[in-house]
Amino acid sequence: MLRTLALMFILCASLVCSSQTQKPIALMPIPAHLTAGSGQLVVDPSFTIVVSGKGDGRLQRAVDRFADQLRIETGMLPVNIKTVSTEPATLVVHVERASKEIPELGEDESYTLGITPSGAKLNAPTTLGALHGLQSFLQLVESTPAGFAVPAVSIQDTPRFPWRGLMIDVGRHFMPLDVVKRNLDGMEAVKLNVFHWHLSENQGFRIESKKFPKLHELGSDGLYYTQAEVREVIAYAADRGIRVIPEFDMPGHSTSWFVGYPELASGPGPYQIEREWGVFDPAMDPTRDSTYKFLDTFIEEMADLFPDHYFHIGGDEVNGKEWDANKKIQDFKREHNIKTNADLQAYFSGRVQKLVSKHGKITVGWDEILQPDVPKSIVIQSWRGQTSLAQAAKQGYSGILSSGYYLDLAWSTERHYAVDPMTGPTANLTDEEKKFILGGEACMWAEFVSPENIDSRIWPRAAAIAERFWSPQSTTNLNSMYARMELTSRRLDNLGLTHNSSYDEMLRRIAGGDDIFALRTLADVSEPVKDYARGDLAPVPPTGLMPLNRLVDAVRPESITARDFDNLVNAFVGGNVAPGTEAEIRSQLTLWRNNQTDIQASAEQSFLMKEVVPLSQSLSVLGTAGLEALDFLDRGNGAPQDWKTQQLAAIEEAKKPKAQLLIVVAPAVQKLVEAAAGQTVNASTH
Repeated sequence: MLRTLALMFILCASLVCSSQTQKPIALMPIPAHLTAGSGQLVVDPSFTIVVSGKGDGRLQRAVDRFADQLRIETGMLPVNIKTVSTEPATLVVHVERASKEIPELGEDESYTLGITPSGAKLNAPTTLGALHGLQSFLQLVESTPAGFAVPAVSIQDTPRFPWRGLMIDVGRHFMPLDVVKRNLDGMEAVKLNVFHWHLSENQGFRIESKKFPKLHELGSDGLYYTQAEVREVIAYAADRGIRVIPEFDMPGHSTSWFVGYPELASGPGPYQIEREWGVFDPAMDPTRDSTYKFLDTFIEEMADLFPDHYFHIGGDEVNGKEWDANKKIQDFKREHNIKTNADLQAYFSGRVQKLVSKHGKITVGWDEILQPDVPKSIVIQSWRGQTSLAQAAKQGYSGILSSGYYLDLAWSTERHYAVDPMTGPTANLTDEEKKFILGGEACMWAEFVSPENIDSRIWPRAAAIAERFWSPQSTTNLNSMYARMELTSRRLDNLGLTHNSSYDEMLRRIAGGDDIFALRTLADVSEPVKDYARGDLAPVPPTGLMPLNRLVDAVRPESITARDFDNLVNAFVGGNVAPGTEAEIRSQLTLWRNNQTDIQASAEQSFLMKEVVPLSQSLSVLGTAGLEALDFLDRGNGAPQDWKTQQLAAIEEAKKPKAQLLIVVAPAVQKLVEAAAGQTVNASTH
């Protein structure tokens, strides 16, 4: 009931609707231009598809995937793909020219999609545009009184930015091939087009090197991708219009390199794979010619393997301690008039960039690689923010934004969605300087993710970030975004992503049985602590060998239940009360107050439950406080000051992290308490 009432507020107020069906057109990302038509096109067993124009193998495979997905969306209705372009069809896909075999930055990705009750036409200059148009068509499919159908619409669509990426770190925790592939499927669904593959870290070197086999043999714990598997991923991504850019972080974040090749390092060693997280001292020796000979051969090998024009060299977070302790490096600095470690890193980056260029690639790196006199061809990936991005653009350097899109920080979707590559300092650039802002990337750093829970950390929030990269900058309605994101999340389930399905599985393990109602009630209103607080709150330093099987590993980064509850409370205290609103709030609070009894009983059955008992007690306190506040409001006599003081103190205690988790309905309960005491309430969203 909570979801139903909340969506009533949201859907009725914020979504684009078809004039006939009055149902939301739940596209994500929102197209550049959309006009609702009249009527709908029925999708039934007579549905046929035909491809015309200059199609290619990629387009045909995309149409096959489209047909398979349409069968899933409609309960396995047969879809007939015609091979003769002159035959009539329900959906005609016309492409003017084939895209390049490997997608490239700046290719035309536009398309038009016209749907009427008699048929649909998808036109695109290139195969890439057709792929995007097919995904939009799939998102439009809905169940209607007349059967499955798509609303009549006219769409003219093109992306706002050409670089729309998702970075997955497989160095800290390795992700098997099936995890990578299903996330590529998710990327295609929301029109992301760059897979940034973070392949080396202090904790692991994750790719086979035939030139230097000890990299993966000794630096990976046996968890790495063969070159054949890499080619498989590249082909899989290319079929979905996605570029694959490898990252090999250097000169820091490189301990795993040194396990097999300690001669690359600046310190004496010996080295072993790091198990903890953070910034470590080991770094490559930037003063030895042998370092660059090694990297020359390695980059050549990887450049041959990865066909994309761009090659990421990392370049971030070198603390310089090994350099400071190495007499030969200090002598080198003096001999070459290198004043600081930042200057020494610039020297290193400059030489590596020349190697990358030598092998036909363009260098991408984090903010730190931007130093005086580096080639204008490099691309800066900014983790520092729009100021850094704007400074690079003013100097003529292309850049992409990742600051604000770090998925591992467990921020709300709203917070990510508010970040735009073209706000603040970047908004003040000249029109020519703005052309250097290529787009952005969401980043999934992997300290606290496993193959089991990584999808829930990426999706569905990455779909909203994808909208920020694709849709017009004016697309900012939060209620619309959340409602469309929920529908998109369900569609992603059909692609095999596990962000929803793994939730109950993990809860059953924690509970030690199939009865997870009480645990899910608690989990649904909990979130992991934010930013990097999890490491700070850990009783012992977390490591890569630590099981990720606790409630903090299972709960979602954002509680939609809490957001819905906050919306109901805002409406209630603001006087905008729909029938049944107070009853639903009271029912929810009663459930939370009483849930503690069942949690306590479950804690006797499973060791994983014991740490969540204090968290559950906090939820019970919040339920009690909220119910008492409603009683005061119903009676119409203001709550006593001492009651208010007592409840607010209890709420503040309930807000504190427990088991590295937060009870995120506390602010909404606080609004009820303040309203009961006659205090004006700030009804900001959760």
